[in-house]
Amino acid sequence: MRRLAIVIALLAATAAAPAAEINAFISTAIKSVTDELLPPFERANGYTIVAAYAPSGALVPRFERGEPVDVFLTDSAAIDALIRQGKIVAGRTDLARTGIGIAVRKGAPQPDVSSAEGLKRALIAAKTVGYAAPSGGSITAAHIMGVFGRLGIAAEVAPKARLAAGGPNGRVSVLVSSGEAEIGLQQVSELMSNPEVEVIGMLPAELQLVTLYSAAVTTSARRADAARALIRALTAPSAGPVYKARGLDPAW
Repeated sequence: MRRLAIVIALLAATAAAPAAEINAFISTAIKSVTDELLPPFERANGYTIVAAYAPSGALVPRFERGEPVDVFLTDSAAIDALIRQGKIVAGRTDLARTGIGIAVRKGAPQPDVSSAEGLKRALIAAKTVGYAAPSGGSITAAHIMGVFGRLGIAAEVAPKARLAAGGPNGRVSVLVSSGEAEIGLQQVSELMSNPEVEVIGMLPAELQLVTLYSAAVTTSARRADAARALIRALTAPSAGPVYKARGLDPAW
């Protein structure tokens, strides 16, 4: 009987269902937060999170082409648009806000960028300027190019622009840390994720763009309950310090 019990136990273990997968589309700007918060959630709940990271402008077309997504974590404007289309369940959960920062390579001289005039001088003096390519789906690219226009230096910056492709493998901070760009502009949460760069300031208030990131469950979710549980974990009180340490202000 004991031998039979062991055989039954082994068969049961072999036939056990694999951990449930949650397909998540996540904007790169909050990757540093989810890198820390997702693993303990997986361990505590027995889920495996299959995460795809990119700017929302690259993630949304993939979703619309039919890639399976249970939970979407991206800028609130994109979430709201998908709600209106009936592709995301109404009632988004706001996660955090972040603005555009300015960075140089660690140890490099730090120009004064605390005012619009100071930023203008720094950009003119820089040999190369890094920011996200519009074609990569970045939500900051058009705004940053608009800042150059408002400062009256668009023509001067254009020939020394160095564009990042977007996503985890195409970050502005990598252009800066590698020396390809002398100064870089991107959401500060992305810049802070690279220890080889130093954030020297934020865009001045009159030039700033603050983005609100939110989470929501898709109407096609196969793991809707698990997706909602994940959202609750991302907005737990204990998660607040994680956001703050990575340049994001909790929105709940």
